[in-house]
Amino acid sequence: MPRQKLSQGLPSRQQVLDFIQSSDTPAGKREIAKAFGLKGQEKIALKRLLKDMAEEGLIDGRKTAYHRMGGVPKVTVLRVVDVEDGEPIAIPDNWDPEAPSKPPRLTLKERKESGGKRAPALKRGDRVLARTEKRAEEQGGGWIAHPMKKLPARTEGLLGVVEKDFGGNAWLAPVDKRVRRSAKISDLGSAEEGQLVLAERIGRSERSGVKVVEVYGDPLAPGAFSLIAIAKHGIPTVFPEEVIEEAPRAARLRLSADHREDLRALPIVAIDPADARDHDDAIWAEPDGKGGYRAVVAIADVSFYVRPGSALDREARKRGNSVYFPDRVVPMLPELLSADVCSLKQDEDRAAMACHLTIDAQGKVTSHRFTRALVRIHHNIAYEDAQDRIDGGAAPDFLQNLWGAWKLLAAAREARDPLELELPERRVVLGDDGQIAEIAVRERLDAHRVVEDFMIAANVAAAKALEAKTAPVVYRVHEPPSREKLIALRDYLATMGRKLALGQVVTPSLFNRMLKDVTDEAEKAQVMEAVLRTQTQAYYGPANAGHFGLSLGSYAHFTSPIRRYSDLLVHRALVDAYKLEQPEPPGSLPPTTGLSDRDRDNLQQISDAISGTERRAMEAERDTIDRYVAAWLSGRVGETFDTRITGVQSFGFFATIVGLGGDGLVPISTLGREYFRRDEAAQALIGEDSGTRYAAGDRLKLQLAEANALTGALKFAPVDSDGNAVETRGHRPEAKPRAGGPQRGKYKTGKRGRPGNIRHQGRRRK
Repeated sequence: MPRQKLSQGLPSRQQVLDFIQSSDTPAGKREIAKAFGLKGQEKIALKRLLKDMAEEGLIDGRKTAYHRMGGVPKVTVLRVVDVEDGEPIAIPDNWDPEAPSKPPRLTLKERKESGGKRAPALKRGDRVLARTEKRAEEQGGGWIAHPMKKLPARTEGLLGVVEKDFGGNAWLAPVDKRVRRSAKISDLGSAEEGQLVLAERIGRSERSGVKVVEVYGDPLAPGAFSLIAIAKHGIPTVFPEEVIEEAPRAARLRLSADHREDLRALPIVAIDPADARDHDDAIWAEPDGKGGYRAVVAIADVSFYVRPGSALDREARKRGNSVYFPDRVVPMLPELLSADVCSLKQDEDRAAMACHLTIDAQGKVTSHRFTRALVRIHHNIAYEDAQDRIDGGAAPDFLQNLWGAWKLLAAAREARDPLELELPERRVVLGDDGQIAEIAVRERLDAHRVVEDFMIAANVAAAKALEAKTAPVVYRVHEPPSREKLIALRDYLATMGRKLALGQVVTPSLFNRMLKDVTDEAEKAQVMEAVLRTQTQAYYGPANAGHFGLSLGSYAHFTSPIRRYSDLLVHRALVDAYKLEQPEPPGSLPPTTGLSDRDRDNLQQISDAISGTERRAMEAERDTIDRYVAAWLSGRVGETFDTRITGVQSFGFFATIVGLGGDGLVPISTLGREYFRRDEAAQALIGEDSGTRYAAGDRLKLQLAEANALTGALKFAPVDSDGNAVETRGHRPEAKPRAGGPQRGKYKTGKRGRPGNIRHQGRRRK
């Protein structure tokens, strides 16, 4: 907009503030002088005026761009600190923590890439260059920002271990295996060498170094691995004061059988892991006299306690889900609710959302209905205990009925033929001292399948029940493989003499038949790895695209509202669709337990946000397990293991230890003296002289060369038929180190005597 004509001469303080506030472009000393027609001595007087105003706390910024104190520059760097309803919330990246006012929170609007495409969603920790705008009061006030460019992350790798070189200089060795360089520590604070710390950049340049802002202590102490993941991924662990204050008020809400279906007489049981921190679900079944079963899937009625718009709801939506580590859980809800009041505990009256199912003799669910119920769990049973009772032949009737109903559901599942991939789950067992007692692949029992198939049936029923009322649904979507991935799979199978016709409809059955046709176990592992690579990542969304892996047309998550916000939204939608609202107002809490207008209007944004928090949790949990596995193996460096190749790159291949997990790299330089080339279609490295092949899915013996517990990184080396390390290429030159700091590698010094990242190998660690 055109700028108004200003009076000439040295401006007053208010005139400077008004000009800065109204300027469409950054307003620095030069722009202010030009706007007021200042020359000579007046420019010198302006310089003194601006300095005085800065000291008085009226303005902030540099001489090239000032802004009102407490405000935000017109163009500035922002850091995303939160995601609310799918919209990133950011603060100025260089906000002074000692400033008298809190940093303003800016809502970042949708970002576009060149070509007009929607850019990937911003997540916590991302930095962007943005144009800022103060909204008028009639528009709700506050700040919004329009991203111009995503900037490289400045915080990644700033969690690390303090190391010192021979000159006494302190360096931050990162614990993220993707970060290759150490950072110089300019401000060590109270941290000492060898401690795990959180640091932040001091200036814009990497040369400015970092300062330590928090000391965690011994990086190998019990609990450190999960702390590393929590800090690295920005997982919120502290509940705001208003949430802590609201939780007891919610917990005191009165339960009454007057407005709930009373199911306390049914022998409903909750079957969970032995170390379960919360109990979302419980099940019951009995024969219907017609060859089928009547069943109830009772789910914690979290929507009764967590009301839309409440502080509890805002925090749960921000967290998206609980995050589970071997030594702790970061819950979506305060423990008063998640581990107590909402949790379906034995011999306690609990509020539940009940899904009533009718299962016919063929295992088909012929009818379903949803009620709000009052339940009393008769037994909390561990999977192993339930299985032992069934296998022992003396199981009580309530368990035998569950297994009988499950056999029908399992038959229907087999007819549906969902995708069957063997994906072993690693289990970390800790001793009382927090140290690793055991790491093994979790055994897959029928008891797990019983609970899983009942939960799937209830999830399908929830989706269909909402569709029947044309109500909003947060679907759990797993799309079919993309054509590009199918073409890659076809080309890969062709290298093995197998065919994949792309003209046919691709279904899970197609992949299952493909795997069943492979009799050789080594080849089957190769095909399974290839099929797994074609699969898309599941997500949440209000538009239904089916669930390819489960071979289901409609699927929603209904069964875990204590730990997943998606399920809470499904519960609220059912409350509205089937008029299950509770009549008595809850006092200081919002009265409604159904979907709010905000929920309905922002369902896509909320779905995007909770899909993001789910991915964050998965990465954090996987990173932590990797660190535990590396720590477990650190004392076995030099031993030979049975492994399976999981991925092939031009620089080497990745392999995992059979029966244990833990991916490690085999650098191409360790494969012998000949040259290996990568066959992308075959997912293999092939020796040009000998024809030796290393392909995805192959099983081979490898020697564990390194195990870094801090990063979770493993490194393997090939062995010959006698179990000896293969002679490596002598002519291969060492890579030159990049500028800007030491590279990841063995503990060594450069020209200035500064350390690289220490490999904490078990045989070197004290």
